[in-house]
Amino acid sequence: MSYNTDWYPGRRTDQIVLCRNWISIMTAEVRTAWGIPQDQFTALNTLFAAAETLLEKAQGSDRTPVITEQCREAFHELEAKARFFKSRYFLVPPLTNGDIVELGLTPQDPTHTPIPKPEAQVEADLTFPGIHLVELKNIRAVGTQGIPDPRSDYGVRIFYGLSGEPTDTYRFRVNEPPKKGGDLPYSVFTRRKKERFDFEGESGSRVWFCLRYENSKGGKEGEGPFGPILTAIIP
Repeated sequence: MSYNTDWYPGRRTDQIVLCRNWISIMTAEVRTAWGIPQDQFTALNTLFAAAETLLEKAQGSDRTPVITEQCREAFHELEAKARFFKSRYFLVPPLTNGDIVELGLTPQDPTHTPIPKPEAQVEADLTFPGIHLVELKNIRAVGTQGIPDPRSDYGVRIFYGLSGEPTDTYRFRVNEPPKKGGDLPYSVFTRRKKERFDFEGESGSRVWFCLRYENSKGGKEGEGPFGPILTAIIP
């Protein structure tokens, strides 16, 4: 049984509240009953703690561009793990509808039709609104075919990577042109038609992007095919 497709909060403070509630609910006894491995629970707890700490720093007076980027990455990683938990472990059965409500989620009417796997590829236009700024605009499906249900294109995950030497902000670099989207080390999820990246200190580096649709189910069944690889020199 599945439930509300818009379950994940948009605000970071609400995401912290949601995940803190999950962690408090998943005692050792509950994890055993729900089939949640200890290593997965530990990973969620670790990502939650990192996101919470970085949010406090990002909202404080000592905020820096590095902290801002680290905070953004931490919340994207926390979201990915949260979506994994929902799709893998928060299932009815063994959970009950009461458990789903306690987790801050909404049970869905069982008569709802299944959400199909995305089939379309995604592309975008690269624009350069300023120094060290790169913006993906007009994010859209390639061609006009391949989306049998509008819920398939719930959102787009943008994979990206940069050339150059590792830094505190971007520790993982691309040493050769990627052959597929999965070769790129970073990703962000968006439901907007444009997304701006601020690569401060990276002017002259090359950046690669590759996009794919993802529906709200999470996991392999929620991922569409990668679109074309986009690349540019950061102004």
